[in-house]
Amino acid sequence: MWIEFKNYQENTVVKLKREINELLDSEGSKVCIFKAPTGSGKTLMMAEFLKRLIDSRIDGKKFSFIWIAVNKLHDQSRNNLKKYYDRNGVGIKCSYFEDLDDRKIGENEILFLNWASINKKDNLYVRANERDNNLSSVIARTKDEGRIIFLVIDESHHTASSEKSKELIQDIGPKITIEVSATPQLNNANRIVEVELKDVKDEEMIKKEIIINPGFEHYIIDKKKSDKSADELVLESALKKRIELHKKFEAEGSGVNPLLLIQLPDAMKGVADKKDEIIALLKKFGYTTENGRLAIYLSDKDNKINLTNIEKDENEVDVMIFKQAIALGWDCPRASILVLFRQWREENITFSIQTLGRIMRMPEQKHYSDQDLNVGYVFTSLQDINVAEDLSRDYITTYTGYRIKDYKNLDLLSYHSKRFREETRLSSDFTPLFIEAGKKLKLKEKFNMKAQVEPNKIIAGWKIGNPEYWETVEKRGWMNFPKNEVELQNAFDMFARNNLMPFAPEQRSIGRIKSSIYLFFGASRNEDDWPKIQAAVLAEENRQIMTDTINLAKEMYQEEIGKGKNELVQNEEPWNVPKVINYTLSFTKKDYKKSVIQPYYARKSGAGTINLFEEDSDLEVDFIEYLEKSKEVEWWFKNGKSDATYFAVPHVEHGVEKPFYVDFVVKQKDGHIGLFDTKGGFTAETAKSRAEGLANYIAEQNKKGKKLYGGIVLKEKNSWRYHDGLKYEYNPNNLKDWKFLDLN
Repeated sequence: MWIEFKNYQENTVVKLKREINELLDSEGSKVCIFKAPTGSGKTLMMAEFLKRLIDSRIDGKKFSFIWIAVNKLHDQSRNNLKKYYDRNGVGIKCSYFEDLDDRKIGENEILFLNWASINKKDNLYVRANERDNNLSSVIARTKDEGRIIFLVIDESHHTASSEKSKELIQDIGPKITIEVSATPQLNNANRIVEVELKDVKDEEMIKKEIIINPGFEHYIIDKKKSDKSADELVLESALKKRIELHKKFEAEGSGVNPLLLIQLPDAMKGVADKKDEIIALLKKFGYTTENGRLAIYLSDKDNKINLTNIEKDENEVDVMIFKQAIALGWDCPRASILVLFRQWREENITFSIQTLGRIMRMPEQKHYSDQDLNVGYVFTSLQDINVAEDLSRDYITTYTGYRIKDYKNLDLLSYHSKRFREETRLSSDFTPLFIEAGKKLKLKEKFNMKAQVEPNKIIAGWKIGNPEYWETVEKRGWMNFPKNEVELQNAFDMFARNNLMPFAPEQRSIGRIKSSIYLFFGASRNEDDWPKIQAAVLAEENRQIMTDTINLAKEMYQEEIGKGKNELVQNEEPWNVPKVINYTLSFTKKDYKKSVIQPYYARKSGAGTINLFEEDSDLEVDFIEYLEKSKEVEWWFKNGKSDATYFAVPHVEHGVEKPFYVDFVVKQKDGHIGLFDTKGGFTAETAKSRAEGLANYIAEQNKKGKKLYGGIVLKEKNSWRYHDGLKYEYNPNNLKDWKFLDLN
């Protein structure tokens, strides 16, 4: 079957062949990046390129291919290429590991591998075995046959930049590596072949743009129907748009049934799962799995319903519920609308290019006379979005920072808390301690009961021209939508959950914080008063004092339950900056030259603190920038917390010895080591035990020959000052005992 290629596809295949043939004639291993937008037909172009590469060779070169992809994408790619070659009578064999003859990759044979299958140390493909049937042996035998190895990394941005991936590429030793992605990560390419988004649009393969919450800028809130939630508004609007698009397809003489995709937020302990709520809402509008109008595509087997032929243009399924897993490698061009709900822990979201790509394709590979059919639609209860490169949480779960090579050991004495038995849940003992904490901090006096939580701020009528670039997002406005009682309760639950650390996010503990708040305000049994209290707690002006009260109550609770359960012990080995630090996707890279860990990663705003690192405060960022500009600083280290890997000094708080993890360790060019903890305002007032513990530690270690100094550091009138006295005092109106920090 002959396929008529689009102009950009034909040009790309020709260019790929030319570039790769030139690389084949050069010395050493080479890398080519093939960048093409989602929906451009990357797999088709690769299939044709490999065919033409092999056809009519006169130089005698013989090839074997390895194709690696993430998730189950290798299955999809293998099936698509096999179908293409079978239909066109091409002698290229598409195989899995178990299909290989004589434990080697044959000439013009493509071995398809799942990334996870070769990313496990004990996997059959990797480990040695008595039959010598592992990937390394297979590659060795293939090379012994005189064949050139090609490595294709499909959706390379998920894998190619990881250390394990680099090791794998080195072990395979391919002559040519082709990295295929809409968002490639590597910068070591010898050649780049790129398909422009404009060309794909011009050929009518993908939609012209994406509109977010169309018409919301003109929406008038009916106060008589204020019980409608923002999520219900979003879903109802999306369903109406789906019906509208279906009628427009019919008017065009097309049988396409537009599909609405609903992406569920990740489930969280202690917070109601969104799935049941959404299914109930959809049933209200007439969409159920029983009547065939609703499909479910979740990870467990029991939640894969009505998926047969769902990608067909005329399939009867109108709505499909999914999670992130579907974003990669799933192809359903009739998908036209995407629904994203607010996740309780964040007010915005980073749009995945891969997820947006699900609604970018044109179902019949053409644009229609009705322009509304040439647009993708997103409906969401979010107040803001970002557009960024997609990274797989399944395969690249961390970024990595490395200690600089010329680092010289500090060998500092450090401490950590040894836990014999840790209480992980809040008991009934917490409530009286919360009441006491509230009295100590004058919670009732500082708390404004009349304050109201902010309404849901929802995107209205935004447009995305190019999902690869944030600059193409046209922000048109917002709509304020009041929170109903269900949303208020969910947000209150989430507030309690977010303030549980270090206790486990179990329902009992969440309930203990909530009931303590109700009791404090005299409404423990009167449920009618709960919404008023919830709204006041969630109000911006009250959040900090409520958070401070909960934190003090938790400290008192830990002291009470922790008696005899924790012991401060000295680390067995002298402390030095860790050689390697891993960071999750909640972190972002910063360009700091003097960080001893390179590159430096900072926790993203709003990502929470369930980690060894907290978000850098404004004061910490200011201090980092000061250190970066300093002539005297050789390097600085932003310390972690709550782990023996990081540096801590002993201090006594409420009669209990605890570790104090200072914010910064600073190495000066003259050999002095600065130990600093940034504070300001209320945190400076309450730093007495920590400050004195640090001062005593510095004095004792200097007697042993160390060159340490430091203390609590704050910024006052654009000057940095620190307190290093054995007796700590903080008076914002009298800083005579605070020394000026001069590192210039």
